[in-house]
Amino acid sequence: MGCNQGNKSPLAVDSTLNKPVLNLTEANRLAQLPLHCMDTEYPYRLGQTLGSEADLLSPKTLHPTFYGCFDWHSAVHGHWSLVSLLKQFPELQSYEAIKLQLLQSISKENILKEVSYFEGPHNTSFERTYGWAWLLKLAEELHTWNDPTAREIEQNLQPLTDLIVSKYIEFLPKLNYPIRVGEHPNTAFGLSFAWDYALSVNHAELQAMIRNRAKDFYSADKGCPIVWEPGGYDFLSPCLEEAALMKRVLTAPEFIIWIDGFLPQLKDPNFYIEPGIVSDRTDGKLVHLDGVNFSRAWSLNAIAKNSKEFKHLNTLANTHIEFSLPSVVGDSYEGGHWLASFAIYALNSIQ
Repeated sequence: MGCNQGNKSPLAVDSTLNKPVLNLTEANRLAQLPLHCMDTEYPYRLGQTLGSEADLLSPKTLHPTFYGCFDWHSAVHGHWSLVSLLKQFPELQSYEAIKLQLLQSISKENILKEVSYFEGPHNTSFERTYGWAWLLKLAEELHTWNDPTAREIEQNLQPLTDLIVSKYIEFLPKLNYPIRVGEHPNTAFGLSFAWDYALSVNHAELQAMIRNRAKDFYSADKGCPIVWEPGGYDFLSPCLEEAALMKRVLTAPEFIIWIDGFLPQLKDPNFYIEPGIVSDRTDGKLVHLDGVNFSRAWSLNAIAKNSKEFKHLNTLANTHIEFSLPSVVGDSYEGGHWLASFAIYALNSIQ
């Protein structure tokens, strides 16, 4: 699986590809996945460092808000999924019941217990930075939802939001080199979502920190080897996540100069990369490749945003979404507990 840069890409041949749409029917379909898993305590992957036998507690005891959906970060973006769908679709099935469920889950008491877990001596780097990024994406979604329930939930979440912001500000100056993998620790992904939050709440210190560190990490990068992607377990594209971050933090002229050195082929209207192909959706690692299709889509759309020069990338993004979207619902729990969030975020990115 690599980059096809011949005279004609499949996209150039087929210009009639339908644009995927997040409509009410699709929203009701996708909402079932986080609703099903957010109260499913087991199976669960703790990712915990034990200090003593006293730390051997159940997921729900340790994480009274984010104990479902197999692991902490998936529980976080499962909550984000429901907030995003409620915000967009007041006609969503069980609309009021889902609001009540979110209020009960993201309660003041529960969030303070989540904060105390991070403050323990053995788990200060817990979920750095993937889970941190999704927590701020949840906070951003609540902040930009004009609804009384959203204000209450946002206030309940605020202690954890503030803690994660402080962790970013403390950690980023210590990180000498970016992490460029296609999985959870990817630095560009973690900075992109944190940037979106900082922008939405006008957090000047966090914005400045992210802009400066992104430039430190990536300004000199040249010739990203996108032909190496995806790796067998990737759910993020190292090249495209980095480009999407730099599109956020650089001015338009600065970005054009930078992308000419980093991924100049993106300007080619025939640029094409084949969607990642999943051989076994019951394998929790192999199903990551459905995720890479959605995350590629949102990165491509971010690069193309407000730019005629990259508008053709929207069609490539749509192709990636359409490739994996039919498999999100009805397959194994190994993908079902998290892929709905990726699908929703990718669909939200469509221009």
